[in-house]
Amino acid sequence: MIHFRKSLEGVDRPQMEADVLIVGGGPAGMACALRLAQLIDAHNVAHPDAPLSKENIYVLEKAREAGQHCLSGALLDPRSMRELLPGFEKEAPLDGQVGKESVYYLTHAGQHKFPITPPPMRDHGNYVISINKFVKWMAQKVEEAGITIFTGFAGTDVLLDGERVLGARTDDKGVDKNGQPKSNFEAGYDLHSKVTIFAEGARGSCTRQIVQQFHLEDPDHAQVYGMGIKELWEIPADRIAQGEVIYTLGYPLTTKEFGGAWIYGISGTEISVGFVMGLDYADPRTDPHHAFQSFKEHSFLRGILSGGKMIRYGAKSLPYGGWNCLPKLYGHGWMLAGDSAGFLNSQRLKGIHLAIKGGMLAAETAFDALRSGDASATQLAAYKARVDASWLREELYPVRNFHQAFEHGLPSGMVKVGIQQVLGGANLGPDFKCSPGYKNMQRLATLDARDDARAQFLGPAKGDGTRTFDKLTDVYHAGTRHEDDQPTHLVIADLDICNHRCTQEFGNPCQHFCPASVYEMVEREMVGTSEGSGVASQKELHIHFANCVHCKACDIMDPYQIIHWTPPEGGGGPNYDGM
Repeated sequence: MIHFRKSLEGVDRPQMEADVLIVGGGPAGMACALRLAQLIDAHNVAHPDAPLSKENIYVLEKAREAGQHCLSGALLDPRSMRELLPGFEKEAPLDGQVGKESVYYLTHAGQHKFPITPPPMRDHGNYVISINKFVKWMAQKVEEAGITIFTGFAGTDVLLDGERVLGARTDDKGVDKNGQPKSNFEAGYDLHSKVTIFAEGARGSCTRQIVQQFHLEDPDHAQVYGMGIKELWEIPADRIAQGEVIYTLGYPLTTKEFGGAWIYGISGTEISVGFVMGLDYADPRTDPHHAFQSFKEHSFLRGILSGGKMIRYGAKSLPYGGWNCLPKLYGHGWMLAGDSAGFLNSQRLKGIHLAIKGGMLAAETAFDALRSGDASATQLAAYKARVDASWLREELYPVRNFHQAFEHGLPSGMVKVGIQQVLGGANLGPDFKCSPGYKNMQRLATLDARDDARAQFLGPAKGDGTRTFDKLTDVYHAGTRHEDDQPTHLVIADLDICNHRCTQEFGNPCQHFCPASVYEMVEREMVGTSEGSGVASQKELHIHFANCVHCKACDIMDPYQIIHWTPPEGGGGPNYDGM
C-alpha cells in the first residue's frame, strides 16, 4: 500500500470484500454503476442458472451526499445518456435546452461579437443542467438498480500487491489535529475488490498514487489542467433567456494566457457565470479568481449582472491535455474513468458526456471480468480497446493538439488550430509534446515588477461586495465545511521550501492560484539571539484547510510539487447545492 497522508499505526481495520469497487460518485462513477447493474440484470434473465450478484458492488463518494462535491458549467451533450437511459429527458433534472448561442471577443473597453458561432461552440440540442442535481438523480437510479453507494467515505489509499490493485482504504474518522484518535474514532475500511475503478475527478488522490507508482503518464505528453470558477446569479428577468449560451474570449486575459468565460441561462432569472483558465501560465502572481472578478467588471457583464445577486460559488480543476495526454487506462485489477482518465474535450469545453461514456465502457469491461473470473491486465485491456473503438476516440482524437497549440499565446494558437481544422487535428509537423503546467511558471527575478497589461489578474481581488467579491466572501457561498479538529488534508512535504526558497523564487504562488484563501503568508517576529541583535520579521505559511473547496489547484500548480491534496475526513468539503 502507498499513501501520502500518514495512517494510524497498529489499528485493526475492518475488511470488506467487493466484486467491483467504484471510487468516486460523479457522472463517470454513477454511469459505471448503473451500466453494470443493467448488464447483470440482463445476464441473470438470460442465465437464471448462473446468476451474478449486485450485492458486492460498491460506490465510494467522499461527499456527505451524492452530487454535493460535483461542479461544472454545466452543459450536457445528451449522446451518452441516451445510450445509458433512453428517454432520460422525461425525468432527468434538465434546466433548459440550448436554442441560442453567441461568442464575443472582449477588449478592455468593448466587445466584438463573432459573425458566426464556431462549430465547436454550437450547442443547439444540448441541455443546461445543474451537475449537482443531475448526479443526485443518477444516484437514485443507481440505488434503485440495487447498487450500494457509501457517501461520506473517501478513498484515501490504494491497496497493492505488487502490480495488482487489491482495492482501496477509506478514511479514518475521529482523528484529532495531532493525528491521535478521539473518543469517536472509527478506523477506515480496507475494501478488497476484484476490480477497482477510479472515477475521482481531475487529479484524484488515489489516481495520483497509481499514476506515480506505475508510471502511467508519458513524460512527453504529461496531463495539463485548467481551473473553472463559477457563480450562480439571480438577475432581473428577460436579460438572458433560458437555454441561452454566451462564450467570451480575451479580456481580462492577455494574448499569453489560455482561458475564457461562459454565461448559461438556467431560467429567466437565474444564470451560471464562470471563467476557465489554463493552469500553465507563466506569471506566478496570476490569480484566476481575480481574473474572474475582473471579467465581471467588464461593461458587457455589468449590464447583465446589475441589480442581481450572487447566490453560490465554486471552483474545480479539469484535465485539458486531451487524447495524447491520457494515462494508461487499465492494469491488473483497476481502470480509470472520467476526469481521472482525462476524458474532456477542451475545444468544446465539455466532459460530462465523455465521463458517462467512459464509465459505461469500464462497466462493460468489469462485467466481462466478473463473468470470466479474470481481472488481470490482459483481460482489462479490453477497456482500452473499447475506448479506441468508440465515439470517445472519434471526438477526442481530432482535437488532440488543441490546447497545446496555445503554448505560445493566442495569436499563434489560433493559426495552429486553423491548420488542425484543415488537417483533421494534425499539425504540419508531429503532434505537440506537453509538459506539466507548473513548469511554465517563471521566477520573480525574470518578471517585470510592474506589469500593467496584467494588473487585472495579478494578486488578490478586493471586490466591491455587490458584483465582485474577495475570496473569503466567495468561499462562504461555497458552503464548505470541514471538521476543525483533524489533521490537515493538505500535506506539504517540506515547509522550509515554502517559507524560504519559494518566497524568494516565486513569491509563494499558492496564495494566488488557490481560489479559497487556504494558503496565507503571515508575518512572524524573529527575536535575535546574538548580542546586539534586535527583532526581525519573517513570513511563514499558514494553511486554512477548512476553506478548501477541493479544486486541487495546489496539488497541480505548486512549482516544487510538494503539496499533496489528500481527502479530508469523509463528508467534509463544499456544498454545491444546485451548482
